[in-house]
Amino acid sequence: MSDDKVPVDEDDDFIPVESDDSEPVVEVAKTNLSKRRTIDNLLEERRLQRQLADYDFDL
Repeated sequence: MSDDKVPVDEDDDFIPVESDDSEPVVEVAKTNLSKRRTIDNLLEERRLQRQLADYDFDL
C-alpha cells in the first residue's frame, strides 16, 4: 500500500438537472385549495339557484 494520493478528476461542465416530477408541496396545496374553493362556489351557486326556483313569488 502506498500513501500517495491520486487526484480525482472533476467534471467542470456538469450541470445538475432538475426533474419536473418534484413539485413543491406548497404549490400542490394551493392548487388543491383553489380547486376546492371553485367547487364550493359552484355548489353554493347551484343551491341558491334551486332556492330561487322553489321560491313562491306570489306572496
